[in-house]
Amino acid sequence: MNGGTVIRWIARALALLGAFVALAPPAAALAGTPLATCFRHALPHERAVAVLADPRGFDCTSDQRSAGPGDYWVLAPRLPVIARGSLIRSASVWQDAATLHVRYADGTTRATGFTSATAWQRLKLGAVFELALPDHAARPVALLWHVRGAPVTRGIVIDPRVATPAQSTRMEVAMAAFYAAFAGLCVALLMSNLALGAALRQRFHPPYCAMVLCLLAYGVSSSGLLGQLTGMDNNLRLRLNTALLALALSFAILFARRFFHPRVFAGWVGRTATSSVGAVLVTATLYCTLMPRASHWLDAALTASFAAVAALALPLLWRGWRADTPHARVFMLAWGTPLAFAGLRVAQAAGLVRWNFFIDNSTLLAMALEASCSALVIAWRIKLVVEERDAAREQEMLARLLADSDPLTGLMNRRSFLREAIGRAEPQLLVLIDIDHFKQVNDTLGHDGGDEVLRVFARALLAVVPDDALVARVGGEEFAVLTGAGRDDLPDQILGAVRAARMPFDLAVTASLGSERGTIATEAEWKRLYRRADDALYAAKTAGRDRVRWAAAA
Repeated sequence: MNGGTVIRWIARALALLGAFVALAPPAAALAGTPLATCFRHALPHERAVAVLADPRGFDCTSDQRSAGPGDYWVLAPRLPVIARGSLIRSASVWQDAATLHVRYADGTTRATGFTSATAWQRLKLGAVFELALPDHAARPVALLWHVRGAPVTRGIVIDPRVATPAQSTRMEVAMAAFYAAFAGLCVALLMSNLALGAALRQRFHPPYCAMVLCLLAYGVSSSGLLGQLTGMDNNLRLRLNTALLALALSFAILFARRFFHPRVFAGWVGRTATSSVGAVLVTATLYCTLMPRASHWLDAALTASFAAVAALALPLLWRGWRADTPHARVFMLAWGTPLAFAGLRVAQAAGLVRWNFFIDNSTLLAMALEASCSALVIAWRIKLVVEERDAAREQEMLARLLADSDPLTGLMNRRSFLREAIGRAEPQLLVLIDIDHFKQVNDTLGHDGGDEVLRVFARALLAVVPDDALVARVGGEEFAVLTGAGRDDLPDQILGAVRAARMPFDLAVTASLGSERGTIATEAEWKRLYRRADDALYAAKTAGRDRVRWAAAA
């Protein structure tokens, strides 16, 4: 797998995502018909019946975000034809309590609602409040929300819609599929990278796994599932969303710092990254502990800190693209689309883009893309690391082989022979072999011919010695064989193999052999055994060469 392959895989994933978005049914088909609303401050002791009877003072043009914190009336004065059993859906938002008053055509008013503590009973996947209209024979003609304790950082009643039970079910199934896919992706990424981290112990794996774990927890919380399962206070769940998202973003930056070459984060970029992450953590902590006090200031500070981290991505993308390492370029390309989603989310939080359900949930999509693309690049980097490690091991093995072997014959050299020989407590047979009159062979054939004689001689030795024997060239024309005692016939077999070997130009080459048995558990024992075998070799040469002598006879 090379850089082009990784880029193609990322492009396919983004194309698949684009096809999914293009083919997805419109929001209205899934979630119902949107309702236009107006709002105004709620005065103490005001009653819904009186407000519905005299709906003056409502603002139908301003953005709800422009209102300050407090209690509000939100009116939907014109309704489509609503069938009995219909549902009213709106996005989850910070509030202490909300009551929906329904005015019917016959003048009757009915109410339903929840508090922050009981909101989980009305919470659907996608973090949407869903209220069933009270059953009544007449049709509804107006809806009026009474919202208490609203900090209005995102709005008062966000994206209210009228939906049928069938539309609600379709939306619930679609969101269940989306969140299940997200959770499955997170679990798969987490398990694979935990295993890789345990095996490879790369510094970037712990923050990556922590990021994915925070994303998984954020998905469970932001989807509303955590509230459904635990009955958690809705405002507390929103606090938890902020904390988990801040942690996920912080771990993402830490992962990037450990993944890239230090020069990507060198200088002001590294200092700014540290400051930005610190600002995110501080503002998120203040947001979670102080909300809803100073809500607009806290929300603005939190949005600014997230925007600062998103803006930091631009120099990181540029430096990563200019980096020499190819995986850094692919990684930065992979982060481009998720950062675009994140930018949309920050723009919506800052009020630059109107609230949209899909943008509101794009955080999960952006982070899922980032985690998936990062996983591809991690896999590619690990592949490069493994290839580099294997190449280094091959070079090390080759260097060790060259250091431990005779380059001419391929046999062990003296150093490796001694390392393997000394320490054997069992009785051993040592055979020293010396080519007779090798200087004359060199004078006759030249050095190249002499080298070929040495190679043929080595092959002749290897052909007759046991598989577990140590065979080494310990001198210019001197060889040594070490094997377990009990092979007294081995010296004669070696002598016969040398006599039978076909030498260059059919030159007759003979050898003298000295043999001895003994233990070599220590270096002193080795020296004694070698000296006795060498004495036997000298005796063989003195006796006329081309023969075997044992140390006892010598």
